[in-house]
Amino acid sequence: MTVVRKKLIEVSIPLEAINAASAREKSIRHGHPSTLHLWWARRPLAACRAVLFAQLVDDPSSWPDRFPTEEAQDAERRRLHKVIEAMLPWEASNNAAILNAARWEIARSVAWGLDEEPPARGDGPAILDYLQTKAPPVYDPFSGGGSIPLEAQRLGLRAYGSDLNPVAVLIGKALVEIPPKFAGRPPVNPKARTEAANGELRAWTGAQGLAEDVRYYGQWMRDEAEKRIGHLYPKATLSDGSKATVIAWLWARTVRSPDPAAKGAMVPLVTSYMLSTKEGRKAWVEPVIDSEAQDGWRFEVRTGALSRDREAKLKEGTKAARATFACVLTGATIGGAYIDTEAQAGRSSTRLIALVADAGRSRIYLDASDTQLTAADLATLHVAANRDVMNIPLQECRGTFGSNAQGRRYCFRTFADYFTDRQLTALTTFSDIVSDVRQRALENAIEAGFENGGESLAEGGSDSKAYADAVATYLAFAVSKSSTRSCSLAIWETGMGRLAGAMGRQGVPMQWSFAETNPLAGAGGDIAGTAVSVAENLSNLGVGGVGCIKNLAAQTNSFAEEPIVVSTDPPYYDNVNYSDLSDFFYVWLRRSLTEVWPNLFRRLLTPKDDELIAETYRHGGRVEAESFFMAGMNKALASMQRAASDEAPLAIYYAFKQSEAGAEGTASTGWSTFLQATVDAGLVVDGTWPVRTEATNALKANINALASSVVLVCRKRSSNAEIITRADFIRILKREMPAAIDAIRKAGVGPVDMQQSVIGPGMGVFSRHAKVLEDDDSAMSVKTALALINRVWEEIENELDQAFDAETQVALAWFATYGFDSRASGELITLTTAKNTSDRALFASGVFKDMKGKAGLTPREELRAAWSPAGDKSLTTWECVQHTARVLNAPDGGSEAAAALLAQMGPKAEEARALAYRLFEIATNKGWAAEALVYNELAQEWTKLEDRAATLGQTGRVASPSQGAFAFEENN
Repeated sequence: MTVVRKKLIEVSIPLEAINAASAREKSIRHGHPSTLHLWWARRPLAACRAVLFAQLVDDPSSWPDRFPTEEAQDAERRRLHKVIEAMLPWEASNNAAILNAARWEIARSVAWGLDEEPPARGDGPAILDYLQTKAPPVYDPFSGGGSIPLEAQRLGLRAYGSDLNPVAVLIGKALVEIPPKFAGRPPVNPKARTEAANGELRAWTGAQGLAEDVRYYGQWMRDEAEKRIGHLYPKATLSDGSKATVIAWLWARTVRSPDPAAKGAMVPLVTSYMLSTKEGRKAWVEPVIDSEAQDGWRFEVRTGALSRDREAKLKEGTKAARATFACVLTGATIGGAYIDTEAQAGRSSTRLIALVADAGRSRIYLDASDTQLTAADLATLHVAANRDVMNIPLQECRGTFGSNAQGRRYCFRTFADYFTDRQLTALTTFSDIVSDVRQRALENAIEAGFENGGESLAEGGSDSKAYADAVATYLAFAVSKSSTRSCSLAIWETGMGRLAGAMGRQGVPMQWSFAETNPLAGAGGDIAGTAVSVAENLSNLGVGGVGCIKNLAAQTNSFAEEPIVVSTDPPYYDNVNYSDLSDFFYVWLRRSLTEVWPNLFRRLLTPKDDELIAETYRHGGRVEAESFFMAGMNKALASMQRAASDEAPLAIYYAFKQSEAGAEGTASTGWSTFLQATVDAGLVVDGTWPVRTEATNALKANINALASSVVLVCRKRSSNAEIITRADFIRILKREMPAAIDAIRKAGVGPVDMQQSVIGPGMGVFSRHAKVLEDDDSAMSVKTALALINRVWEEIENELDQAFDAETQVALAWFATYGFDSRASGELITLTTAKNTSDRALFASGVFKDMKGKAGLTPREELRAAWSPAGDKSLTTWECVQHTARVLNAPDGGSEAAAALLAQMGPKAEEARALAYRLFEIATNKGWAAEALVYNELAQEWTKLEDRAATLGQTGRVASPSQGAFAFEENN
């Protein structure tokens, strides 16, 4: 019989370190894989790397002969946690020493499982070869933005992925599949070859050579485009007669006023008159009623100081309410339905309201001019004359829409309608030049020594033809990526003085006032700069083993590579409509790369019918959409279950919105539906680790956006699993959950994540059985199981309360009712009598404060600074928690001072940890956010404090009276 070895992820992971690194990663832009091309709801690389490592590395308890005691196993877990923590930062992503250390740990687990020994720790090439040969491959059947295959590759594993969406597949190929083909190759462009011939040699590691070519040809593409369309982007004339480069043109949409008094004039729909809200640099436009102007009005730019009220009024523009405006001429209301009707009938237009020019270190705002209007008109004439040969994207679009809600169509009938004529001219020009670059790169590659011809990149080639295809692919990404800035949905950020692209959230919202970038100006949206950002990303790739990304639907994937380690990030019910969103990019990628990737771009738009999301507009209603999602997810999960290796658990990410986090943890139709599909597919859920991508203090905000994921850790359910009753289920929960909860706390999981983490062991009990029967013999649902798990957890916590010392029980009961507020002393006497203690004892200990007729818990800031557990003759768990929290945040305290307290607590230390979690729950339920954060921070730090306390104990530094915050006295 094969013994299944527990993996680290099934027991313990450094969750808080993973969460901190994941949150920090959101602020990293230059060179980060997310900057290659937009994709939605990507999982943080740090989390993916840590989860994969923990999926493949054995937990020490799997090797009792090597780690025979619980202490030895805990010590080894802490060591493995440190390996994970070292590789989490973005800066460690390509650190050879750190990656080799992580790879060796994986190789050791693989080798021990084969009754072998791994290669030597320092032999990086041998470790990589061992993993490529003997470690199981990792497969993500919903590979999306490619984070999981990329991190599997980084860890030295064979990396596979697949996705139904062609845009996602191409992103994955660009991250994982293409870079290793050309790793270590020098660039082929003439400039680099000339420098090399002149002795300017350098080592080109990973895909750095290919990245250098993308930079070079991106600049060539920009220069070539300027020759063709530069006349469409004239410079602005300043008041002194000098010239300045225009960075952006600011436009407003217009419709004919419904008020007869306006005499059919087209009037602006302006969301704000402000151009710059920076202090000391305020700029705005003011409407001027002028009978000589077009439609009887025009805008003039103003600068100077503004009162708060005046600025607030200017920020309203002509907008009266949501999708409702006021006529600038008469003040008449212009409703959303009227605007939509006019726009769909082709009766809406645009009007230039201002220019933004480069003034060196600042921006200068200028009135619209005839020269600038003429340039835009030239583009309109060009499109009208060449529309049939420009190959502009005329596929039908959805208009405006949110993540799962259809908006109005307005003037958007085809994808071309999202762009002005000048933007269409620029984008089609850039797309045409991609083909020119491909030919030049082919010639240069042959000159540089690549074998002439060979298979194309799509056919698996790696010679000159494939290399030219690769260069074209990355530059096509630059064109596609720039489309979010070069469209009529981009906006001008008045506070930052810069342009912001469309698609910032998971939808296509209407922008009434929009900014048109200059793609040749060297500012945001410049095509050469966009190519540079793609190249920066590419410079960090090509490290690790081979990778392969396929275009497949997860429901029908037969997994030719099985057995596999499944680590996947499936769609999230109805949160993100990937195909409709990605069509915005698909039309441009298809235009540029049909010859390079003919199979990927054989369709006019991305496939919709098999997309595994619960989209109501496609399936006729919410019930039908849920049924479609459930059936498809069942098929996908069943396929994964069949293909998955018995040696490692599956890791399945489920992302949820903050608004779904309720009293019973993550509570939504999507969550329970997903868990039900997992159980129905024959999987046992034995771990649920919540991975946050927001800082803890941001969790207070009520932001309905994808902010967290739950990583489900699953194993295959035994074919001879038992059927149990509801009573059996509750009995097993009560028997097994206390130890599981204790292990989760020992792993350093903070209180804010406990609600989600305890679901794992509870669902493990539920899902390892074939069925749990209700009293009427019907099968228990996942939703009911979740409720019971939370109920048992609450009972366990309440039982824990009774285990605290009497003084702490009194303090806990008082805190749960009054917090740190004072009340009549009689209420304290009533509580102490019930707990067989006295108010005098509580006053003497300092837990409570005697206010002569009133009593209350002693605030942390009033606790004795010189207190120590060792000197306290009647030590209480309450004091241990409050003093440690005080010292941890004290100016003369900190982690070392708090650890010194912990070192003296003895058995009280574990009770204090448990109390910190309990206090967090109470504070959270009461809505005391600041107090909850105190206990969350304390609980998160507890494991580190324990480690430091052990060190202090060994060095004899625990109670040195000469160290300020460490100076203790005997208490009570």
